[in-house]
Amino acid sequence: MLERGRVVISLAGRDKDKLLAVMQEENGLVLVCDGKERPVDRPKSKNIRHVEITQSLLSEEEIATNRALKKALGRLSAEINGNT
Repeated sequence: MLERGRVVISLAGRDKDKLLAVMQEENGLVLVCDGKERPVDRPKSKNIRHVEITQSLLSEEEIATNRALKKALGRLSAEINGNT
């Protein structure tokens, strides 16, 4: 079970290799958003098999708004890519 705020990496689709935040999980699907292409108020539904779960977990404040979510995912992306 994926909890709200868990960061995942998309493995398939147009958003492949992008970091996304889980908003909700239901029936083998996860609702994810990134604050830009997929805003918080319009999450994308993805099959759970098409995402890779990371150890990162965002707080409620970081997923509350699109601006905060973009900033948090950008920070994590920079850490993963080695651009600290």
